[in-house]
Amino acid sequence: MLNRWVVMPTCLPTVLRRCHACASERFRANGKFRVNANHKLLDAWLLVLCTACGDTAKLTVLERMNVRSVRPDLLDRMHGNDPVLAAELLQDPVVLRRNRIALDWDDAWRLDTGGSDHLANDVIDVSVRFEARIPVRPARLIAEGCGLSRAEVERLITEGRLVSAVRLSGKLSGDFTFILKR
Repeated sequence: MLNRWVVMPTCLPTVLRRCHACASERFRANGKFRVNANHKLLDAWLLVLCTACGDTAKLTVLERMNVRSVRPDLLDRMHGNDPVLAAELLQDPVVLRRNRIALDWDDAWRLDTGGSDHLANDVIDVSVRFEARIPVRPARLIAEGCGLSRAEVERLITEGRLVSAVRLSGKLSGDFTFILKR
């Protein structure tokens, strides 16, 4: 029987960027936007707050865009400070690259295994689905989901009793499956 696990965000990730006021490197996004119009051109930013001093920084979302080229629903969502839009934009590679930021997902996600019924089986077949692009080590997910230590998971990989079509070392942020033979 195939078990389905889901990695889901619990809050917005921490934005890693240097603060100009206090030299801290951690910002918290609160889902607020600032939109500025200059004649027919729009600029839009996602506002983030320094976790140390509270100073506000702006992450560029739109820059000198013609008003007619911006979807009205996107503009409405920015004016409404839509937190779902903030989450989507924080995961957008273009926004990350443009603003030269990285995300820290520590303590911003959880694993839903659907219960612990699978732990009694000799062979566990699991499909892991990510609701957001959250980079996590597969060994950590497997250890957490199966109640094992990470060292034990590494040993099972080495022995060939934990197999997957994807590499289980490093970090993944995309769906994968694995089979664990106890």
